[in-house]
Amino acid sequence: MTGEELFLIPKGLDPIRMPSHIAVIMDGNGRWAQRRGLPRIMGHRAGVEALKRTLSLCNEWGIHFLTVYAFSTENWNRPFEEVGFLMILFERILEQELKALEQKKVCIQFLGDLNVLPERLQLLIDSAIERTAKNEGVHFNICLNYGARKELVQVAQILAERSKLGLLEPSSIDEFCFAAELQTAGQPDPDLLIRTSGELRLSNFLLWQLAYSEIHVTDSLWPDFDREDLLIAVENFQARHRRFGGMEYANKL
Repeated sequence: MTGEELFLIPKGLDPIRMPSHIAVIMDGNGRWAQRRGLPRIMGHRAGVEALKRTLSLCNEWGIHFLTVYAFSTENWNRPFEEVGFLMILFERILEQELKALEQKKVCIQFLGDLNVLPERLQLLIDSAIERTAKNEGVHFNICLNYGARKELVQVAQILAERSKLGLLEPSSIDEFCFAAELQTAGQPDPDLLIRTSGELRLSNFLLWQLAYSEIHVTDSLWPDFDREDLLIAVENFQARHRRFGGMEYANKL
C-alpha cells in the first residue's frame, strides 16, 4: 500500500517527501488572550485545542513524530498563579485525553526534568507513558520542564563519569556516542521546526537535535494554528533543498 492509501495526505503534498518528525515551539498563547481582553490562562486553554488539532493532523498525514515545547525550564519565572494553572492544566489534559489518544494509537513520551513536577502530575505522566508505550501511531514527545542546555550538560556529565570510571575512552566519544544519551535517543532528528507568533529564536529547544532542521516561522499565534497553517509549513518544507553541509539535493525526507 502506498502512503496515499494509508494516510489522508492533502492534495498537492508529495507523500514521499513528508517530514518524518516535526517539532513545534507553541508560542503566543498569552498574546492571543490579551488581544481579546481575556486572562492569559484562556490563551493556554485555547492552545490545548490547537495542539489536539495538530496531533490529529500528524496522525492523519503520516507524520511519525511530533515534539512540542510545552513548558521550559525558564517558564518557572512566570507569575506563580500562571505556573500553578499550567500544572493543573497538564493534569487535566492527561486525565481527559489519554483514552482518546490510546484509541488513536498515539505513543506518548515526556522529555525534561520531571522529578520537580507536582507528584500527582508525575504519576499521571508515568501512567500515560506506560499505557501508550506499545502504540504504533504518531510518537508524541511532550517537552515539560525541558531545557536543551541542561540536557547537553547532563549528557556531558554522564560521559565524563564513565570516562572517570575507566569505562569510556575520551577519544572514543563522537556524535553517535553523545546522541545516544539524549532524551530523544533512538528517534530521528526533527526534519521541520515550526515556530508560531513570528518570533525568530530557538528558546533553548532541542539545540542538538535541530542542527539540520528546516525552520518555518508563522505569524499565527499558537491558538490560531490550524490545518491551513500546518499545510503551508509542510508545503514550504517540501519546496526546500536540504544540504546537510554538503552538496544541494532535492528534499527526499
